[in-house]
Amino acid sequence: MTVGLYGGSFNPAHEGHAHVAETARRRLGLDRVIWLVAPQNPLKSSDHTQPLAQRLAGVRSFARDRGMIVSDIEARLGTRYTLDTVLALKARFPGVRFVWIMGADSLAGFHRWRGWTQIMRALPVAVVSRPWISLKSRTSPAARRFAAARLPFPRARGLAGQAPPAWIFLYGPLNFQSSTALRERLQAGRTRQG
Repeated sequence: MTVGLYGGSFNPAHEGHAHVAETARRRLGLDRVIWLVAPQNPLKSSDHTQPLAQRLAGVRSFARDRGMIVSDIEARLGTRYTLDTVLALKARFPGVRFVWIMGADSLAGFHRWRGWTQIMRALPVAVVSRPWISLKSRTSPAARRFAAARLPFPRARGLAGQAPPAWIFLYGPLNFQSSTALRERLQAGRTRQG
């Protein structure tokens, strides 16, 4: 079985997230995509993070397609960092071929994640293009460090079977939704009402 792991705070979830998950599922030929809703992103303030239950409900409203699973496994495992979650899942399910899924906006700052080089060496990674950031992400520290491990697009369907480090950049139609923009619009609306 090939499974994509798509982690994030999803604060809030939106169509752009669904676009990344579905693009990866189709292009990579994955059996499932598990949305790993993080209790808290270690790189972001908890001041503006919605409660986990609310974010899980939001993700469920977008992860409706076949093969999409929404999980709070990080909260149940007590893991805080992606690397710890990935290693725990690989140990628990040794017969599953996992692929990490991220949007290009995450690749741009991937080098700030704890254990990012170990993540790249633990499982193949699929990066889905996102507006305004795709060029910057392709020249990011992580993309440069693992340039020799980047696969050409025609090999997308075989990514899950590649020995890491292996990664691919998936191009496609762009979805312009972003959590940051949604939070800013919500805050602006509250300010106008107050």
